[in-house]
Amino acid sequence: MKQPLKKSRIPDNKAFVVKELFAPFFDKNWHFHQEYQLFLVLEGKGIRFVGDIMKPFKAGDMVFSGPNLPHLWRNDQEFFDKSNGLSTHGIVVYFPEEFMGNAFQTKEEFEAIKLMLQKASRGLEVVGKTNLMLQKMMKDLVKRKGIESIIQLLRILETLAHSTDCFPIVQADYANLNKESEKDRMSQVYEFVMDNFQQKIRLEEVSSLANMTVSSFSRYFTSRMNKSFSDFLTDVRISHACKLLHEQDLNISEVGYESGFNTLSNFNKLFKDKMGVTPLVYKKDYLKTF
Repeated sequence: MKQPLKKSRIPDNKAFVVKELFAPFFDKNWHFHQEYQLFLVLEGKGIRFVGDIMKPFKAGDMVFSGPNLPHLWRNDQEFFDKSNGLSTHGIVVYFPEEFMGNAFQTKEEFEAIKLMLQKASRGLEVVGKTNLMLQKMMKDLVKRKGIESIIQLLRILETLAHSTDCFPIVQADYANLNKESEKDRMSQVYEFVMDNFQQKIRLEEVSSLANMTVSSFSRYFTSRMNKSFSDFLTDVRISHACKLLHEQDLNISEVGYESGFNTLSNFNKLFKDKMGVTPLVYKKDYLKTF
């Protein structure tokens, strides 16, 4: 069967692309592409998906990802209600593997960058002093044109290459088994879960959405996500619970209910299984850091 043509995010007449994003919400479609991507959140919050790992995000979140690593920055539901007047702001950089021809792979001057690009296949979360430094550099990159923009991007890559503030996101054995033709199907599943995780979700509903039988969908989802659909749904709910414990003055049972758990005992058990501590201890530990 003929493979669908992959359209590059970079025009033929450009070496790379940098965009400053202003919108009510970030792209809500789960996707992957052939370019390297550096993404900085300047305004907005929600849950970030990279590979098979999810984590809450907020302003300052920065991720560098390699080609064909699935990702999604899904804003909280309140961002999709225009009456709330919320908005997002970010900067994204795309560049191809052949950005410098084959220099990154063959020239010793680029050895550190070459190793960093290899690590980017797992996605790199950028934190600490490097994050603050790169925020300034990326804001400057948006303003630069011509050869000056290429020089600035090389400075950014060099900073990443020598930083100790870059941490891999997915496990070393993670592999993206999704096909280009499956993007829409998985994106629909993600969107349905994010719109409905606070309610009961039946596997039959999601299977129907994907036009598959329950058993076929279960096998398909597990093979693509390295976890069962029920584990994925629990992870989404736990991630939302963590956000509520950080941001809202709710009691533990309210947090559990708002995150889609029917009983407090089930919430406590699953939260501890995932996070290593109970929701109450997690909240107390978080408050101690402020």
